[in-house]
Amino acid sequence: MEGFVLCLLVVSMEILGATAGVLQPPAMYVFGDSTLDVGNNNYLPGMNVPRANTPYYGVDFPGLPTGRFSNGLNTADFIAKMIGFVSSPPAYLVLAPSSGVLVSAARTTGVSYASGGAGILDSTNAGNNIPLSKQVHHFNATRSKMAAVAGSGAVSAELSKSFFLVGIGGNDLSVFANAEQARNRSAAQQQSDTAAFYGSLISNYSATITNLYALGARKFAVINVGLAGCLPVARVLDAAGACSEDRNGLAAGFNDALRSLLADLAATLPGLVYSLADSLGLMVATFADPQASGFTDISDPCCGSGRLGAEAECSPDAALCANRDQYYFWDRVHPTQRAAILRAQAFFYDGEAKYTTPINFKQLVHVTAA
Repeated sequence: MEGFVLCLLVVSMEILGATAGVLQPPAMYVFGDSTLDVGNNNYLPGMNVPRANTPYYGVDFPGLPTGRFSNGLNTADFIAKMIGFVSSPPAYLVLAPSSGVLVSAARTTGVSYASGGAGILDSTNAGNNIPLSKQVHHFNATRSKMAAVAGSGAVSAELSKSFFLVGIGGNDLSVFANAEQARNRSAAQQQSDTAAFYGSLISNYSATITNLYALGARKFAVINVGLAGCLPVARVLDAAGACSEDRNGLAAGFNDALRSLLADLAATLPGLVYSLADSLGLMVATFADPQASGFTDISDPCCGSGRLGAEAECSPDAALCANRDQYYFWDRVHPTQRAAILRAQAFFYDGEAKYTTPINFKQLVHVTAA
């Protein structure tokens, strides 16, 4: 059976490679958390690893749980399609058992290293995901295998044109906010803790971009953190079910620091170009007028149970809404497929620079890196 699966993957990569040959960029590499994961966590050991491999996940895929934390496709899937790929890059842990399959995928479609529950910090949900630093380690291993086949120069040329999508940070903010709430510290102590926390996040994020740059990456599409305090899992902590302004403020502060970091890196790393997508700003606009985007519910998860539908994960025993397209949230953390495609469209085609800076994702695809 394993040989049969690998054979199918090889054939699929060859077919996709024929299509991808006329595309810019030649490949797409994905780093991040559950909003971008296409199945890596299915292959991680451990009882506490977050997985999306049971119903009702994938109910609109159709009807097949794939490891995506969605009723269907996620943001990475739609961005890949908008670029011109047939589908999202496959999960690294699916490809890793065969060097040949991994290299074929990496050179024709790309690879996804994203992992549900992952953080910028290794300590975030430690042991139950692939943290960002290890995702970069896996990419380094992939690049080495590519270079062994095609030569380091050829691989560097390919990577300089490739599309690197990064979306992570929400899990770090959630873990930090929960810890701060439990400590019950003074305002001055909280401010000091937050400053140190931001410093750690930005230091690690800087190392990630710098390391990927050293390995050949030049084009970075980065998605910031959304309204962390308006996720159902955060709202259920409030007696009235209101958004947590503290968590939203925490997200906004991190986003400001991330914006400054990327501008600084672009000024110091020759040839680096980027597009920073404003997930938080898009959510604010969407929630201010949900009907304009076709949503009738921006608070409750479509799949969940307990108070506000947010006290437990989506499972075969959970309540399932009838019309997924009218809900912004699929489960207590993640957007629905419809919310994901609207996010991807806003970031890719943003012609008014409302939700991307300094260029949109589509412009990033076509820009020539120095």
